[in-house]
Amino acid sequence: MRILLTNDDGVHAPGLKVLEAIARQFSDDIWIVAPSEEQSGAGHSLTLTRPLRIRKHGEQHYSVTGTPTDAVMMAVGHLMKDARPDLILSGVNRGANLAEDVTYSGTVAAAMEGAISGIRSIALSQVYAREGMGDAVPFAAAQAWGAKAIAPLIAMPPSRRMLFNVNFPAIEPDAVKGIRVVRQGFHDVDRTKIVEGTDPRGYRYYWFSLGSSDAVPEGSDLAAIAQDYVTVTPLHYDLTQDSAMAATAAAFGQ
Repeated sequence: MRILLTNDDGVHAPGLKVLEAIARQFSDDIWIVAPSEEQSGAGHSLTLTRPLRIRKHGEQHYSVTGTPTDAVMMAVGHLMKDARPDLILSGVNRGANLAEDVTYSGTVAAAMEGAISGIRSIALSQVYAREGMGDAVPFAAAQAWGAKAIAPLIAMPPSRRMLFNVNFPAIEPDAVKGIRVVRQGFHDVDRTKIVEGTDPRGYRYYWFSLGSSDAVPEGSDLAAIAQDYVTVTPLHYDLTQDSAMAATAAAFGQ
């Protein structure tokens, strides 16, 4: 099995090394094509206004000066065009990708691009406690539970229009209660905070920050993570709201 690894934290991110160790439990044919720099929050964006550059870091190991979507497109359409991957794994992201945050996530977007290309794709993220953590994110839960979460998913019949989103709780591996398949949740409050400050030259700057929410709808990824489970959520990129089709058609007299 040929596996492509990518992420949105950049080619040198610790989580990518964790992902490679997980992937090697399934295959020795591993390719890494990741953004050259961190692209957190890039969503499903691609670069159209400037050229992209590829740097080789080793055998089957590359970085791309662009977004996670760029990296997957460059891997599938150029670097691996003669032997496309059987599986794309994106992550392990530094931080959660739960609820509506999946729409911002470059990690999830890379897996989505893989699914659009007809390749089985899985996004993986490690939740962590933000307070005082800095760069020292513990990936122990992802390391211990990564293969356990991936194995059943790659045994399933493939679907061209679906990807899987996996999140690991911020606890020690022995404390994880298991794996739950849950739906995508939604925060019931606006968590966006704008931090205002002044730089050393006296100019104002603004920095987006996400606050926390106590909302944990039962049966959702938010609730399962809070209950110390690894979460698995099947996602698809058809954004049509089927329940609104009839009412919208009626509004136009159709």
